[in-house]
Amino acid sequence: QVQLVESGGDLVQAGGSLKLSCVASGSIISINAMGWYRQAPGKQRELVAAVTSGGGTNYADSVKGRFTISRDNAKHTVDLQMNSLKPEDTAVYYCNAGILAMAVAGFRPYWGQGTQVVVSS
Repeated sequence: QVQLVESGGDLVQAGGSLKLSCVASGSIISINAMGWYRQAPGKQRELVAAVTSGGGTNYADSVKGRFTISRDNAKHTVDLQMNSLKPEDTAVYYCNAGILAMAVAGFRPYWGQGTQVVVSS
């Protein structure tokens, strides 16, 4: 069984910073891409940033230059450093990873439970 657990969500003023962390645990054989998504009230879930196992990154245009994604392959963690936060960054942030687990055929996407980020103006 595989679990993703996020942490780091909080209430912060506009212009401030937060760091989200996610750790994957369980019967993991391998992890390919890891990423962060977010969902604001009344909106669809959207990709914020992703990182491949080789370190390649991809960002939503709205966060480029402000957010940085990083991962530790040995620890099965992925972090999202968020700087210069704006009220429009307010959302529930979800960790996602493509994981090959024991007794499961092929890589499958797993999701965390989400962590709330609120940016006040």
